[in-house]
This record gives sequence, structure tokens and C-alpha cells, in this order.
Amino acid sequence: MLVIGVDIGSVKAPSKFAWAAVDSEGRAPVSSGDDPETAVQALLNALTGTGTETGRAVLAVEAPLSVPVPEPSGDEWRGLGRARTGEGNRPWSAGAGSGALATGIAQTAWMLSRLHTLAPHVTVTTQPERFAAGQARLLLVEAFVSGAGKPEPGAAGPHAADAEAAARATLACLADGTNHSPRVACAPRRALNLLAALASWAGTPVPPDELHLEVLVIRTRPAS
Repeated sequence: MLVIGVDIGSVKAPSKFAWAAVDSEGRAPVSSGDDPETAVQALLNALTGTGTETGRAVLAVEAPLSVPVPEPSGDEWRGLGRARTGEGNRPWSAGAGSGALATGIAQTAWMLSRLHTLAPHVTVTTQPERFAAGQARLLLVEAFVSGAGKPEPGAAGPHAADAEAAARATLACLADGTNHSPRVACAPRRALNLLAALASWAGTPVPPDELHLEVLVIRTRPAS
């Protein structure tokens, strides 16, 4: 299984977009890059490179890709735009969060559409349990790289470091089933699952209920 972490950002030179891939052995990044096309090619190789239907991969996108929506009743509208549970002082709806959300929607939509063009039979889910049960070969999750969990920039720069941190945190979470940082979730409000919506828009069938299910948000841990 390959895990690819993507740091969303401007693709204009000098690129602020970066991705890094780690395998299930958790070794140094097996590949990395600074554009969406090479990120898709890495996913494609992981999913189809063996010529079998057994390839599996995870795409962890560092952008808010689920948003809370209050119930459509009474004065619930007052909760529109409020932070998700666990976000603290870095809500999806303000400052950097809203910018990353907008950029993340466009860039994730492109990557999923490109992947579907190249590998139309790849199945997708946003639910780890369904991925673990073999119901889909590509799992989509959200990475939360911020605050104390933000890594020190390496030789390749801060965006590459964030992408690798996202990939490693995702691998660790899926390996032991535990996200060690406070959970980020839309609950108690309803979840609008943008990852499921983008996969569907790209042409990949996603179970309809996933539009209303929480996205797994994986926070990077503080450096020890």
C-alpha cells in the first residue's frame, strides 16, 4: 500500500504544491514531486503498476475537505461557518483554512479526474472501514498539518516537508487504527463530505451515503 500526502498550494513557479509518497514499510519517501500530474502518476503506478486488481493506495490531502452544515431548521443557521470540532484556532472557514479549501477543491478535483481518465475502473472510498474491507482500492482522507504538528522544513523546503508529514501520519494512523491527536470532525453538525463529492464529480462512483459521512482527518503530531 502506498500513501501519498499532498500539500495543496499554488502550482505557479516557484511551486507551493508538493507531494510525497511512503510505502507500508514507512521508509524514506519512495517518490516525491511538486506538481499534480506526477502525484497522479505515482497513484496510478501504485494502483495499476502490477497489472493486477490488488493495488491499493491512500491519498491524504492537506486542505479542509469536509465542512459542517447545521440542521435546516429554526435558528440553526447561526452555526454556519463555525469551526469543526477539534480545529481550535485554525477553523476551516477563516484565513488560511478557507484559502486552502478553495484551492484544494480545484486541485483535488483535477487529480481525481485525471486518475479516472487513466484508470477508470479504480474504486474509491472516504471510509477507512470500507477500504480495509476491500470495498475500494483508493482511500481519500484529509491531512491537518498545522501548529505544533508542523514539521521543520527539510532540504526540499517546507511544502515537501508538510507533504511527507501528512503521508507519514496517515500511514501511522491506518497501521494502528489510532489518530493520536484530537479528532477533527463536523459532528455534532452534519458533514458535507467534499472528498466524496469531488470523486463523484470526477466520474468515480462513490456510495451516496458517503456525501453525508465524516471524512477521516489525520493530524500530524508534534515533533518529539
